[in-house]
Amino acid sequence: MSEVAPEAKVWDILRGALATRTLGIVAGLGIPHALAAGPRSVEDLARDAGADADALHRLLRALASEGIFAEEERGVFRNTPASELLLTSGWDDFAVLFGGVWYRAVERLDASGTAVFPDVFGTDFWAWLAEHPEERARFDRAMAQGSDTRIERLETVDWRSGETVVDVGGGNGSLLAELLKAHPDLRGIVFDLPETTRDESFFGDGLEFVAGSFFERVPEGDVYLLATILHDWDDDSAAKILRTIRAAAPQDARLIILDAVVPQGNEPFGPKWLDLLMLTLFAGRERDEDQWRALLAAGDFEPVRFDERLIEARCRS
Repeated sequence: MSEVAPEAKVWDILRGALATRTLGIVAGLGIPHALAAGPRSVEDLARDAGADADALHRLLRALASEGIFAEEERGVFRNTPASELLLTSGWDDFAVLFGGVWYRAVERLDASGTAVFPDVFGTDFWAWLAEHPEERARFDRAMAQGSDTRIERLETVDWRSGETVVDVGGGNGSLLAELLKAHPDLRGIVFDLPETTRDESFFGDGLEFVAGSFFERVPEGDVYLLATILHDWDDDSAAKILRTIRAAAPQDARLIILDAVVPQGNEPFGPKWLDLLMLTLFAGRERDEDQWRALLAAGDFEPVRFDERLIEARCRS
């Protein structure tokens, strides 16, 4: 495989903002779903979406050059495996978030080390979501994306019959519902803010929703699960979340964290970029192993094992 030229590397970074915004626009117009039954002309797509046909053609042509959609003949587009991914739950929501509200915030990213979202929108991200229920629902759907991969990671944990698993910040409940399907001898509690958009069909025997703030209290359980929660917060706030859990946890309780452990070195690793989104939105961060160890100690936990995207810890004695 030939080495990518330096110019190409720089160009790919420079045009990244255009690509993000373009995909967000097209996903927001529902184009992947409009093409689900087969190829259609730009004129038809634009008419149904309320868009300008020439502008939509140019957006789709650019995406097609990267393998997202394909132009079969002039002005006629179809889905590709990449654009079909946007038909699955969460991916289209991610595209709209990245190309919309997050895009607007990232434009103000600087090197100050502070979250810029409040400067752009006049309030912090969580308060903004509470004021925009449609975006809250979109965010919750996006956070549920990748549940299959998370379940695979959770299968490396030694689950014990009869345990109560508390999914702290568990969103719509989809992750814990899937875990309980694989381990019906567990009991589950999804703990999150009352305005969280959730699928009530998940809840019933063995799984319940409890409303509250993880800065104030959490239910008692045997295992506490934090799935991509702590990276949303700065170290002081993340430590407070851990101390809230520790206050409720029995001495033999376990803590499972689904978050990245950033490796040293220059190799590509997606969370190195996600780290900048966390900085933009919340002044949160992705963490390396040393940073995780320090954070766990501040929360009165000690690590048992580190994987690339899973950490298991126990209460400090």
